[in-house]
Amino acid sequence: MADDLRPTGSTVVAAALALFAEHGYEQTSVEQIAQSAGVSRSTFFRQFGGKDDVVFADHELLLDRLRAYLSEAHENPWAAVCEASVQIYRHFASDPEIARRRYAVVRQVPSLRDREIVTVFRYERAFDEYLRRSVPGLDPVDAVAFAAAVTAVHNHVLRRLLRGSTRVPAAVLETAYDELLRRFGVHPDPEPAADDDIVVATFPRRMPPAEVARRLGALRD
Repeated sequence: MADDLRPTGSTVVAAALALFAEHGYEQTSVEQIAQSAGVSRSTFFRQFGGKDDVVFADHELLLDRLRAYLSEAHENPWAAVCEASVQIYRHFASDPEIARRRYAVVRQVPSLRDREIVTVFRYERAFDEYLRRSVPGLDPVDAVAFAAAVTAVHNHVLRRLLRGSTRVPAAVLETAYDELLRRFGVHPDPEPAADDDIVVATFPRRMPPAEVARRLGALRD
């Protein structure tokens, strides 16, 4: 999922975040942002609905790319959810200073914090809905639990990046997801047989029944 924000849009976002950091969110006007970015007021409103949309512009882009990625066929839906989350993390980690400026602005403005909560839920819901589509018969509790766990782990690692002064590579998140996949019993790589495995193939008992059925169906194909 390559970064495809238009250059003008990226410039406006960077200019807005710099002004918010220097003067405060409420004290910064659209006119100031447009002037700093070298665009007209009308151009600003063509690309963004308002100041809050500038702050969350990357998220709207990423949610669109996330849905496109999850609309493709994937051999292991659970791993696909993790990979999608890693790609989102790579976007923010590619420019940690911009990400930290955005984080600082959001923390200071209650309305932005509320919108962030809703935005995080939109990622989680996209994961949840994808799993239910991709694993027929999946217990909704298993879909919700995995989607919530992926989102929580992502946010934990991202906060380490945002609150620190050093880079936190995507490998940290990938390692965490590797463990998460094993905890849910849905890792694409087989595990050594255990005493409590379901005796049909080597499937851990903790694996959701719908995922067992999906994998058995794949073996028959």
